[in-house]
Amino acid sequence: MGLLDSFERGLERAVNGAFAKTFKSGVQPVELTSALRRELDTNAVIVARDRILAPNRFVVRLSPADHERMSSLGPTLIDELTSLVQRHAGTQGYQFAGGVSIRLQQDENLSEGIIRVDSQNVKGEIAWVPVLDINGKRHRITRSRTVVGRGSDADITVDDSSISRKHVEILWDGKNAQVNDLGSTNGSELNGKKVSKAPLPTDSVISIGRTRIVFRVLAQSASPETADARSDHPGNGR
Repeated sequence: MGLLDSFERGLERAVNGAFAKTFKSGVQPVELTSALRRELDTNAVIVARDRILAPNRFVVRLSPADHERMSSLGPTLIDELTSLVQRHAGTQGYQFAGGVSIRLQQDENLSEGIIRVDSQNVKGEIAWVPVLDINGKRHRITRSRTVVGRGSDADITVDDSSISRKHVEILWDGKNAQVNDLGSTNGSELNGKKVSKAPLPTDSVISIGRTRIVFRVLAQSASPETADARSDHPGNGR
């Protein structure tokens, strides 16, 4: 499988799991990945022997109909696109001047099915945003301690009778994460190995009962402009 296949199939799986929605016409979510990948590859610049700088701020222009459909997926789509842009950049050895920012914009001059991407290299502060992907749903970690379990008193409640009421906790200090099993009945695994307490690198998989939890850290732009852009998307109130 080539890089493009891997990149696109990654989003296809994410979209199918997270959004459970298929569009029969116009732009497909996976096409956004292809367009962003091309923009990265086309505009990456060698600035030193060991440094290839790629754009980190993207405006994806769509027809009104396509923009409405893509925006209906909410901020989770932007999170997925950001994560996959980071992964592609890492695979290619690209570096960013700041956090990644992706915004969808309506363009009355575009026909349905057409995508245009504008990009820039923008130096700025990076906001490290930790998330947990559980059963096709993305949960942002917004506190230093997040408990996952089947009980209603857990911070994230999972419908799985094989896990404890308070099964694991995720600790986050702003840069680094840790996973701790909370004395659960059936135990926990980290990347296929039993775990009671361990550091939690990005893209790690925590298994509890029949539930698979993927931990990721997104490097997003911390600029006010990015916050304003994200607020344009429906459902961005969580």
